[in-house]
Amino acid sequence: MTVHADIARATPGYAAGISFLRRPGRGHGLPLVLLHGIGSNAGSYKGLMAALPPALDVIAWNAPGYATSQPLAAASPAPRDYAAALARLLDALGITRIVLAGHSLGCLFAASFAATYPARVAELALLSPALGYKVAPGAALPPAVQARIDEINEMGPEAFAAKRAARLVYEPERKPQVLVGVRDAMAAVNPAGYAQAVRALGAGDLLADAARIDAPTLVAVGAQDVITPPANARAAYDALTHGAGYHEIPHAGHALPQEDPVAVADLLNELIEHGHG
Repeated sequence: MTVHADIARATPGYAAGISFLRRPGRGHGLPLVLLHGIGSNAGSYKGLMAALPPALDVIAWNAPGYATSQPLAAASPAPRDYAAALARLLDALGITRIVLAGHSLGCLFAASFAATYPARVAELALLSPALGYKVAPGAALPPAVQARIDEINEMGPEAFAAKRAARLVYEPERKPQVLVGVRDAMAAVNPAGYAQAVRALGAGDLLADAARIDAPTLVAVGAQDVITPPANARAAYDALTHGAGYHEIPHAGHALPQEDPVAVADLLNELIEHGHG
């Protein structure tokens, strides 16, 4: 249960149109790549990066359309488009094989990548997984999903974050620093990039991709998550053919990597140590 000072070594990078944070590791294992959720960014993983062993080379991307990452060309992209962007980033960095972890919407992108590029993923972790809505190309989003785009355009990111952030954190009054971090990340989103990500959430079908994944895959969820509840996480785990453990983290909500970075770091490290990463 150690938080390492090595987070000071995490530095910004940019390649293939994608910005990211990278904390170079001291070991020779595979890089761990972290994909954030819909209202987050690479910085949302700073606590987790600090809790991970110094030997690990850790990369947290800003998804296309987030921070200074270039948006995708398609107005209504699917998770596979984000997976292709990740492949381009890894190619630009000269990385052929990784350990991959996604949070929330990032799970849709991670699962699509693992299913599409199986040789490139040694192990996979799905944290607080969003399942997607299986919306057909060109079809309308469900009203509750479309409301995300409408609200951020009408309210602006800061008011949008002020309205939504607290639901992501279990007992936010007990975790004021976590709440501030979640709210600040959400307030920093680019509405156009966020809208693309919402449409990818609509198009996503995690359960279908899960059945195609060859890599050993763990699933973890906050026991008090009301955004992507444990029942959804269990459904994702049950769809896997190579499950590597299902975990419900007590006293945590949807913002699992921020609420309990040490517990998540321990799970990821165990997955890597028992695998090939």
